[in-house]
Amino acid sequence: MTRATYRFREHTIGPDRRPEAERTKAEMQCKPCGKGSEASEQFTDGTAWAVDHLKANPGHLEYRELIIRPYRFEPGDWQ
Repeated sequence: MTRATYRFREHTIGPDRRPEAERTKAEMQCKPCGKGSEASEQFTDGTAWAVDHLKANPGHLEYRELIIRPYRFEPGDWQ
């Protein structure tokens, strides 16, 4: 019979703040029609898009902000 030894490692997840990490971006999306702005690092761009979209579609009153934020697991100590 073969014996095996197992080791476990703790990991912690959090926002990826490394310089090479993907940049945080945001976009606005119209809830009634599903159309959205381009994802941008400038969070104010989405609100400008929503204003223009509302002017073209007066009945579209509900919007959501979608935020793309990279996360990464950091390995901890072996146990």
